[in-house]
Formats: sequence, structure tokens, C-alpha cells
Amino acid sequence: MLVVLRQRNHYNLGIHQASSRLAAHAQTTWQLEDITVLEMMMLPMTHSLGSLTLGSMTLAAGDAYILVSWWKAVLLLAPFIGWAWVISTKLDKHAQRFFLGQEKWNLIHMIFGVAALALIVLLPVGGIVGLLVAFFGASIILGIDILVFASVANKDDRIPEHAKLKLNMSDVAAKREEKKAAKKLGSSELTIVGANKMKIAPPEKESTAYAVRLAAEEILLNANEARASQIDILPVNPETYGVSMLVDGVRQPGEQLPQGDAIQIIDFWKKAAGLDVTDRRRKQSGSIDASSESMSTKNVKCISSGSKNGMVLTMIFNPSKAVRRDPGELGMTNSQYEMVKEWANETQGIVLLAAPNDNGRTTTMYSMLKLHDAYTSNIQTIEYETEDAIEGVKQITFDQTQEDADFATTVRSSLRRDPDVVGVCDLPDASTAKNIANSDHDRTRVYLSLKSDDAISAIQLYVRGVGDAKLAAAGLHGVVAQKLLRTLCNNCKVAYQPTPEMLKKLGLPADKVKQLFKKGGQVLIRNKPEICPACNGIGYEGQTGCFGVFPIGDEERKMIASENWTGLRTAMRKRSLPSVQQAALRKAVEGVTSIEEVSRISSSSKSRKSGGSSGSKPASSKPQPA
Repeated sequence: MLVVLRQRNHYNLGIHQASSRLAAHAQTTWQLEDITVLEMMMLPMTHSLGSLTLGSMTLAAGDAYILVSWWKAVLLLAPFIGWAWVISTKLDKHAQRFFLGQEKWNLIHMIFGVAALALIVLLPVGGIVGLLVAFFGASIILGIDILVFASVANKDDRIPEHAKLKLNMSDVAAKREEKKAAKKLGSSELTIVGANKMKIAPPEKESTAYAVRLAAEEILLNANEARASQIDILPVNPETYGVSMLVDGVRQPGEQLPQGDAIQIIDFWKKAAGLDVTDRRRKQSGSIDASSESMSTKNVKCISSGSKNGMVLTMIFNPSKAVRRDPGELGMTNSQYEMVKEWANETQGIVLLAAPNDNGRTTTMYSMLKLHDAYTSNIQTIEYETEDAIEGVKQITFDQTQEDADFATTVRSSLRRDPDVVGVCDLPDASTAKNIANSDHDRTRVYLSLKSDDAISAIQLYVRGVGDAKLAAAGLHGVVAQKLLRTLCNNCKVAYQPTPEMLKKLGLPADKVKQLFKKGGQVLIRNKPEICPACNGIGYEGQTGCFGVFPIGDEERKMIASENWTGLRTAMRKRSLPSVQQAALRKAVEGVTSIEEVSRISSSSKSRKSGGSSGSKPASSKPQPA
């Protein structure tokens, strides 16, 4: 703060002469510039000089006197400059982008700013001690403002994980050091940690390998921005490869690449994951870790294999997290969840877990196993590949690459050891079905995961695999059918009033359903439509399961033993238990998803059934992965 006193007439007043000359110079005009309230309060008001009353002091007419050092003002101004920069460049844009109440937060920032200024002005302590107290006190107040915004904003459900504010300065410093090191070679946006847990440095800028790395990184970064869970690089024709992404369970087409470029990109990721680059036929899998400023660290599972048209590479983001979900968060209704929890109190019979590919069969199987106490029960799984480690569970991996490998033999060997609970990941052949049907159902609970569209089709598939309807029916305890549907983005979904004709077609009561929701994809920012930042304009964000849970009692077993499928459907309907489609429709009424999404999963079932895949008999050849 600067205090400047300037006299327009050129007179010099000594400290002892000031009082005697005040009257003589009553007509002299004085100018007060930039004097603070605090300094004015510190001046004894004893003498009058025109319109300004001052105490005894030394004044030099025509000269400016600084009563407070300039560096003190700069020091006190520094926290305000940093605080204002953070608000204008980060916090204000964040509040506007995710609709957090921009005006409300601006008012809160102003209150904190005024509080910090009031501390400086009204602090009764002087000297260096007062200056330091004012500096650190204002810095703390302004810092609290930033922390409050970050804490409240990060808890808002509308903000995706990758967009949450992070204030870890050590991470920022580490990233800066990494950038400096990277500039010595080639600039690389991704930090890639290979299978050997070592960072893969980018090649020199002028090399061909550097161009390949940039192209490989771009594919991964584009997939992350689109919120993809899986990337597939596979041949489209003899000269072209295509990149496709799986976003919330729906395949999204990507760019196309010349065959030569695509093979180099595949080889780059294979080498990073520790795979044999020269082997272009055998199935291999490995993993890497990738991160950047815009992407949190992701574990990427790389699976390469050969086909008659060329190499295929599949990259799956965070595969362990994808199948790790609490049983109560799968998407079941309360009554369905209570039913499967009751099933977990027993260790008898067979429970079929039915779903199409990429619809959460592994997640559901893991969740069902977690309902059992792994410390008091002997729980095992038989899987093609362990997707996630389950505490207390013995997970047996079936190696398909061995020449004498037989999935049915592995299942039989496990069941003969009398475990309490066994999870079988697939039904690849009739021998597996027969081994499960002939196991001791009074001592072992078997969760059998199989590819099917609904509960009836799953039972039919199992019965045909066993080859004996009575034997198959004897051990069945229940069926859990499921499908995954996309959930509407809460940031941009649009409510609308359905017509009576539409409600009648859907079988919904017109007097109870007043509105439904559909996807948006756009939001208004300053009265202009822009792509929704939360879902990238797709209109959906995330997935949830819709389930049909059906217990198998004596009546149902009789229907299965006689292969009376019409009677079985009737018996299931009598229980008034919701089917998968009914559960999906309920989620649409609740605003979780849209009618279009319900139609999508329903039409996919019809198309598969028309192709004759849902009721086909399991193959007797060597098993193939689900």
C-alpha cells in the first residue's frame, strides 16, 4: 500500500514549522493519493489544512513521499493474483462446463476474496510481524476457497472421473520432469509402462518408429476420450484394417488404416505388452499401463491372435475393474437381490447364469460367488482366463493351448473333490453339461455361465447338452438371465410426455406414467447448443443390468423333464416374476434408460433367435472361449 502526499505550491514545511504555517497556508490545496484507511486511522487528527486534517509531520511541497514500502504491496498482492488466475482459468470454466452454478460460485469466491482483503486492512498488528500475518492469513483464506470448490465439485455425480479436480502438486512436478526428459527424445503424450514394469521411452523424432508410436497413442487416446472399454484392430479387407471401439456395450466404428500401418501399430503394442512379435497366429495376451495428463492410469490388456485374413489385436481397458462389482450394484430389483441372497445360504443344485456375449456374464458369476462365505466354504472357479482375483476362491485356469486339453475333464476333476461351490465360466460341449448334471447336487452348488438370450433358452441349451431331460431337470435350482443396457446421461437427458397409443403398445398404465426420458447429447451453454461434455454427445453414460431371476421348483422340473416349454413359460408367468424385458421397461419408467434402449436389447434377442443360435446344441469339439 502506498501513501503519497503532494502539495501543488512549492513550499517546504519542517516538522516543527508545520503547525505555525497551517493558518498562513489555509488556501493551499493538498492532494491525497492512495492513502489507506489503516494509515489514516494511525494519523493523529490535530491540525486542519484546508479540507484535510493531519497531525504533525514533515511534508515537502511538490515531492511525493512513500510512507509504506512498495515491496510490501507487491507481496500482499501476490496471493490475490494467483487466486484470481486459478478461478478465471480453472474453477469458473469447470463450473460452467458441468453446470455447477457458476453465479453461485462466483459469489462464494467474492466472499472469500473480501474476507482476505478485510484481514489485511483491519489487522491491528503492525511492522514485519503484521505484514507476515496478513500475507499468510490471506493466502490461507484464498486457498480454502479453492479447496472448498474442488471438494464439493468432485462429489457431484455429473462430473466423470477423468474430469475431477486434482490438487496433488507432487504429481504435477513429476509430470513436468517427465516432460523435460521426453523432449530430449520425441514428444510423447502417453506414458507407457510395459510388461517388465519399465517405462517405454519414445524413439527419436526423425525415426519411423516415432511415427508408429504417435499413431498407436492416438488410437488409445481417442478411445479414452470416447469412454471406450475395448478397442479392436482387425482386417476389413486384404488391404485395409479397421479400428472399432466398444462404448457402453455398443460397437462404435472408428478410423481405417492401410494394412502396413496397422501391422506396425499392432506390433508396437505387442512388443510393449511383452508378446512375441514374430508369432502372428497363436493367441497371446499381456498387459501394459498407460497414462497421460488427460487420462488417468489405465491397465490395458492386449490380446493378439491370427485369422485367415490377418492379425487381430484386442485392447481391454481395466479388465479387472470391469468385472469387479458388488452384488447389490448389478441392477437387480430388491426382490431379485433378496432371492439370490437366499440361494447363497444353500450349497446344493445348479444355477444357470444366462446372457449374450459382452453382457456381464463374468461379472455376475463373480458377484454370485461373493455372496458365499469364502472362509467357511470351499469355492472354486474354472475359467479360460482369470479376469479378477477373488479373495478366498481357488481359481483354476484352463489352458486351451495344450494339445490334450479338455474342458470337460477339468470340470469333472474339480467336481470330484466335493467343493461347496463351483463357478464354471462356459458350456462349450456336451461332455461338460453331462459332467455337471452327474455331479453330487446335494453337496455342491454349481453356477454355470452360458451364452443365451433368456431363461427358457438357457434351460433348453443345458438340457440338450446333457441329452437327458430328466437328469438335467433333477439338479436345476434356478436361472438368472440378464442383459446390459445403457443408462441415460443425467446431464443431458430429455423428458417428454408419451402418447396414450405409445403407452398402450408398451403395456404401461396411462394414468401412472406421466413422462419418459430420451437421450439428449447436447446442452445449452450461453443459450447455444453444444455437445454434452459428460457423455461426448452420445446421450448415454455407463451401463446397468436388467435381470430375470426364476427359481426352479417341483412344478418347473416336471415341465423341463417332459420338455414342455410352453407349460414352463406359463408356470414362470404364474409366479409374476419380471422377465429381462419387463425389468428393462421398468428402468425406462424410472428414467434410468430410454424406450429406444429397451427396444435395442429386445430386437437383438429377436435377431439372434431368428438366426437359430439361442437353442443350438453345444459342440462336441474342443472348447472355445465365450
